[in-house]
Amino acid sequence: MMAAAADGLGSIAIDTTQLNMSVTDPTAWATAMNNLGMVPVGLPGQQLVSDSICVPGFDPGLNMMTGITPINPMIPGLGLVPPPPPTEVTVIKEIIHCKSCTLFPQNPNLPPPSTRERPPGCKTVFVGGLPENATEEIIQEVFEQCGDITAIRKSKKNFCHIRFAEEFMVDKAIYLSGYRMRLGSSTDKKDSGRLHVDFAQARDDFYEWECKQRMRAREERHRRKLEEDRLRPPSPPAIMHYSEHEAALLAEKLKDDSKFSEAITVLLSWIERGEVNRRSANQFYSMVQSANSHVRRLMNEKATHEQEMEEAKENFKNALTGILTQFEQIVAVFNASTRQKAWDHFSKAQRKNIDIWRKHSEELRNAQSEQLMGIRREEEMEMSDDENCDSPTKKMRVDESALAAQAYALKEENDSLRWQLDAYRNEVELLKQEKEQLFRTEDNLTKDQQLQFLQQTMQGMQQQLLTIQEELNNKKSELEQAKEEQSHTQALLKVLQEQLKGTKELVETNGHSHEDTNEINVLTVALVNQDRENNIEKRSQGLKSEKEALLIGIISTFLHVHPFGANIEYLWSYMQQLDSKISANEIEMLLMRLPRMFKQEFTGVGATLEKRWKLCAFEGIKTT
Repeated sequence: MMAAAADGLGSIAIDTTQLNMSVTDPTAWATAMNNLGMVPVGLPGQQLVSDSICVPGFDPGLNMMTGITPINPMIPGLGLVPPPPPTEVTVIKEIIHCKSCTLFPQNPNLPPPSTRERPPGCKTVFVGGLPENATEEIIQEVFEQCGDITAIRKSKKNFCHIRFAEEFMVDKAIYLSGYRMRLGSSTDKKDSGRLHVDFAQARDDFYEWECKQRMRAREERHRRKLEEDRLRPPSPPAIMHYSEHEAALLAEKLKDDSKFSEAITVLLSWIERGEVNRRSANQFYSMVQSANSHVRRLMNEKATHEQEMEEAKENFKNALTGILTQFEQIVAVFNASTRQKAWDHFSKAQRKNIDIWRKHSEELRNAQSEQLMGIRREEEMEMSDDENCDSPTKKMRVDESALAAQAYALKEENDSLRWQLDAYRNEVELLKQEKEQLFRTEDNLTKDQQLQFLQQTMQGMQQQLLTIQEELNNKKSELEQAKEEQSHTQALLKVLQEQLKGTKELVETNGHSHEDTNEINVLTVALVNQDRENNIEKRSQGLKSEKEALLIGIISTFLHVHPFGANIEYLWSYMQQLDSKISANEIEMLLMRLPRMFKQEFTGVGATLEKRWKLCAFEGIKTT
């Protein structure tokens, strides 16, 4: 049906013989058809718009120009509908003739038909007031002249909904609101009706409008992103990770003046990341020293730039002096012109202009001279008479400072070379150690562990042997002392027996009294006691001085406080606080000389074996 309607519309645009009718005013007919954007049929020689707007290849059935997108008819000057007239001018609607019907405009004195608010993306119109006998083909024939129709939904109650392909076609259909439609030449009530065209709210139109809005929003976001990417400053280059190879390349870059700025940023990043360690410290020091060597270059560049600035100042001063001399010459010309000889020959207007020019030149001349004087004043403030007098000494100082700078630079280079040599030596030693560690196998590791274990056991056995030997020596000394005491007591017994025999014989022969016998017994008891005292003196012959007795008293109190004993190092550290000249060997020898007061015990097993001294004097008193 739609294709047939389109064919019918084409026949409307081409065949004009079938639509010949009488029109009283051809100009009004052309205006009405121009308002609708349709080709005025039946009027040869008449055109819808002027020749300047007409474009070849225009298809009236589609209202589109070949190869160009549809134009919004509501934009003045661009669409096919003429621009809206001023509000005070009334729009005159004319009669519109079609194949099957005729459209008559409403009374111009009546108010224009009302319309609802236009929905967004509206492509559908509501058409009410249709004749009862109007068919879908007639409706399509009338409204197809406004644009391409995609769907017509006709109701049984004399209204329909028409959906167009584009939004601007709806405006053309709204123009037909208020027309009276008559089918053919019939005067029957069912063949006529007043059209009411209004905007319709359709879900399809709103969905398409939303899709377009989303697409435009996406395009706008994409455009903004591209603009932001274009205006965003370039990101800094990525910093590579530290390695020995990269460090060697960076050291070469630091020596190059053109790559120094890039290399110094990498070095700074590495140091801030914490890449400096004991192994890489020398390498980083050499790189820092290379960075320090650029200080001299930068100072030289600064000096050259300062020299260029001084030369530029001198050139500017010379140029300013030349400009000032030319200003003086121009002012002299104006002054000469104002003298009586030449001034009388100029007209009044010329004199006025010469006077204005002279004043302007004098102002400029004064400004330039003030600027030049300011420059000279600054130079005079910088340079004093003392500096001019001391210029030879200043040159000597400059030479000496240059020599000192060269010497300092040579010293820095020498230090850097020495540090590099040390770094290379350390690297060689590290490589040797790593090589030795790589060549060591698991068997060597196990042998080392076994050797260490055997050494520990040997040390423990040696310590046990030493303790056993010390105990044996102590036992031997005790045995010898016991033998000596036994022999001494036997000798005393023999002497006493002999004395007793002698006394008995004397008693028997002489018959002494009881008092003599008592004296003999007292003498024997005294001899026994003297013998005991001699034995005690022999045992305590180790106490040679008062200092040793004092040491024994202090050690006894210290060990009495430590019931579990203390090693000789602990004793020595305590005694050294009282006497800094005493040694651990002296303390040990003193303790060994007094076995009844101090005894030595061994605690621990194997590598944890430890000798401790204890106080045993109170134990000896209990046993006695």
